[in-house]
Amino acid sequence: MRQKQLGYLIILGGVLLLSSACAKKEVVKSEELAPPAVAAKPAEPVPLPAPVKEEAVQPQPLQETKIAEAPVKEEAKPVQAEIVLSRIAFDFDSYILTQPARETLKINAELLLKNPSLKVQIEGHCDERGSDEYNLALGEKRARHALDYLVLLGVPASRLSIVSYGKEKPADQGHDEAAWAKNRRAEFVIMGR
Repeated sequence: MRQKQLGYLIILGGVLLLSSACAKKEVVKSEELAPPAVAAKPAEPVPLPAPVKEEAVQPQPLQETKIAEAPVKEEAKPVQAEIVLSRIAFDFDSYILTQPARETLKINAELLLKNPSLKVQIEGHCDERGSDEYNLALGEKRARHALDYLVLLGVPASRLSIVSYGKEKPADQGHDEAAWAKNRRAEFVIMGR
């Protein structure tokens, strides 16, 4: 019985010896073991980030116009951020800015002021009711009032232009009040930098 145990121990020892001999060992130079002597600097306090102010944003029922900013120059992959200028809606047969439209224009103005190289064309649109001439004139008034409000908020007029499409480019092809409400709008199209 002892011989069996002794045999097992010898075999086990041989296996351990072989397995340790086969393992790759990393050679460490003595220079790499000791870090260079550097005078320790006292740690500087890290400033805490300012608290984030949450603001309530009303959901916009209309789709938004999006463009991509120029990529940031880095050695790694460039990151692209999007600038989103929201549409505004108008009441039937009106070019007066509603309170929700004014709030949306304030947000658009902030984005334009943060990106001073952007040029924007404001498109005035109408629903299908009314003559072509009437709707072209109404679309122009809608675009003009949006432009005037953006200028009032500090956006240079030289960066803004207007165009009226009247009822030529509906956002919704339907023929009911829900579709018409989507079509009475002003859109903001980035034209260049």
